Amino acid sequence: MDNFMTTKEAAELWNISVRQVQNHCKNGRIKGVLKVGTNYLIPKDAIKPTYTYIYVNK
Repeated sequence: MDNFMTTKEAAELWNISVRQVQNHCKNGRIKGVLKVGTNYLIPKDAIKPTYTYIYVNK
């Protein structure tokens, strides 16, 4: 498992919250993620996903 990092390690590396990393994993925004039980393992060479929130004022 040397080629993988935890959600906590990814959050620290990418300067985002652990919950954001979990959401990116859940929504398939990170390539090569493995789910082990309730935990995600993220490849160390994974690229930080971009997320754009579009607000529509109605």
